[in-house]
Amino acid sequence: MTGWEIVVGLETHAQLATRSKMFSGAATAFGAPPNTQASAVDIALPGTLPVANAKAVEHAIRFGLAVKGQINRRSIFARKNYFYPDLPKGYQISQYELPIVAGGEVKFFVDGEERRVRLTRAHLEEDAGKLLHELSHGMTGVDLNRAGTPLLEIVSEPELRGAREAVAYARALHGLVMWIGICDGNMQEGSFRCDANVSVKRAGENKLGTRCEIKNLNSFRFMERAIEFEARRQIELLEEGGKVEQETRLYDAERDETRSMRTKEDAHDYRYFPDPDLLPLVLREEQIRKIETEMPELPDATRERFARQYALPAYDAGVLTASRAAAGYFEALVKAAGVDAKLCANWQTGALNAALNEADLPVSESKLSPASLAGLLKRIADGTLSGKMAKEVFDAMWAGEGGADEIIEKRGLRQISDSALIEKLVDDVLASNAKQVEDYRAGKEKAFNSLVGQVMKATKGKADPEQVNRVLRRKLSG
Repeated sequence: MTGWEIVVGLETHAQLATRSKMFSGAATAFGAPPNTQASAVDIALPGTLPVANAKAVEHAIRFGLAVKGQINRRSIFARKNYFYPDLPKGYQISQYELPIVAGGEVKFFVDGEERRVRLTRAHLEEDAGKLLHELSHGMTGVDLNRAGTPLLEIVSEPELRGAREAVAYARALHGLVMWIGICDGNMQEGSFRCDANVSVKRAGENKLGTRCEIKNLNSFRFMERAIEFEARRQIELLEEGGKVEQETRLYDAERDETRSMRTKEDAHDYRYFPDPDLLPLVLREEQIRKIETEMPELPDATRERFARQYALPAYDAGVLTASRAAAGYFEALVKAAGVDAKLCANWQTGALNAALNEADLPVSESKLSPASLAGLLKRIADGTLSGKMAKEVFDAMWAGEGGADEIIEKRGLRQISDSALIEKLVDDVLASNAKQVEDYRAGKEKAFNSLVGQVMKATKGKADPEQVNRVLRRKLSG
């Protein structure tokens, strides 16, 4: 794709963590039988009137504070008119000209470098229902359980360049809405969904190309693949003399391609107008100030504190604050272990994260609590275990074989650090490996590594490697 720039803007729908819907008292619990959580308001029975959910409004304010956006003290609900089987009213209640949050920005990292993307807006709206295409006899059903579910739609400026940046931003946004407690982030259940607006332009050009919107991307992996495919499609089309048509497209994961769904609408096609059944949403200053005092420490502040308080590199601090759960785990681990914070960071970002990824588990569901992992780190710090031994113990702990001390005793994994014993072992190795000794003294560093290996072999890997290195260097220089 040399000579081209990929431009991406994301529209993200975060389902707000409320017990009831945006404009009715119906439940929002996931997995209920079809149409058992659709009230008279949700299915648009004549004479019903919507009432805005106060908790959803609070969540929107929390988000506005977190991204340093402008929280509009007066916003308006509007009717977005379109006709689809899962939209009972024939319109969706949303916000358009006056959203609850305007502007703001989200910070994220790509290859260790900080990037920022500006937000256009974040507005409250209700979700539509769901069409069930998998019914027998070629029939499609309509489940209105989701109809009316409260959403915060977060719209970014078209400032993302390429699929990797888009995914990094989406991950940061995903982490943020969970961090501040407004969304559970469950992508499998549809709690966090992204639409990607993708266009391409010649490198150096200022004018943006024609965009295509890819709908309902519910995994970061699929988002990256969908954006990459769509960008290639548009570039190939333009290089062949064709024209990109503005349209809505769907991503087919099995074929790894996007395909046309419908012509992309513009705002005027929806005929927005203020909803006459809902008064303007007016916020009080004391309401905003109260929510501000209840806000948790935000990811940026936590990341900076970790780097300062625990003397961690920026990369480690960034990984450890990828989620509020990860940050909480780390601080609990440092407190329980009472060892160097860098050692804690290394094991959480290394072995623990690898095990979590392999098991597809969030850190909140880790098989090892901070206290149990702390037991292992204490034995590394006091010299009981070498790094290699510690990894063996970690794997056994993850497999459910018990605590660190129990596994160390059961497997006989205590590190040898007895000075007299190591001195004797080194003497024996030097006496029986005269050729390597001669090679080392002739300047061949590889010979030293071979001698270290001989000592470790003699102890079945249980000798303290640092101690072995020190004794060997001293004796070889004598």
